[in-house]
Amino acid sequence: MSEQVFWPTVAALIYALYLATAFVGRTLLQRRATGDGGFRGISGRVGSAEWLAGVGFIVAMVAGVAGPMAALGGLDPIAVLEHRTVFVAGAVVAALGVVATLVVQGHMGESWRIGVDESERTALVTTGAFAIVRNPIFTAMAFTGAGLTAMTPNLVSLTGFALLLVALQLQVRVVEEPYLFSVHCAHEGSYAGYAARVGRFIPGVGRIRPGADASAGPPEAAATN
Repeated sequence: MSEQVFWPTVAALIYALYLATAFVGRTLLQRRATGDGGFRGISGRVGSAEWLAGVGFIVAMVAGVAGPMAALGGLDPIAVLEHRTVFVAGAVVAALGVVATLVVQGHMGESWRIGVDESERTALVTTGAFAIVRNPIFTAMAFTGAGLTAMTPNLVSLTGFALLLVALQLQVRVVEEPYLFSVHCAHEGSYAGYAARVGRFIPGVGRIRPGADASAGPPEAAATN
């Protein structure tokens, strides 16, 4: 098997395993444990920032499999990235990202959800990986996407990865943070205090200044490294 076929095939298999475990498998486990699969769908009205975040996430997930398929269909990789070292490093990063996603999902316990229901109240998780960054699942997903992109570094994969990063930022900033500020705002150990201590996706980066008006959503992120 040539490398032009081998690496896209491995990338497609890793991605299939990722979808089967981190999404389908996790949903089934959640339903067995709580009676609720945790899927909440796309938030907001059509055309809103919340809606675009959800749609962008879905498009990015589709692009995740479209990249390897395009490579198997003959689409050439970006020349500067066409190197076995890049492919191998991508496989390692993707595999670690899948494992990290599964581990961190477990840290959420019964609070795990896909999407947000504004009428719902779940416990604020601040332990485990969530003591290091506020959105460790999304960080792990970004690593997985980066690894898969490195395995099939063509224009489709790179575009899909860029969309994934934008979708993750939108999902956190315009959907999840306003929700968490609203739900966890009136007691000790609130989201405001947590967000002031812990970075958004990277340790120490994206902490939010204390004293925000929760009803107005999260304040501007402070660059307090």
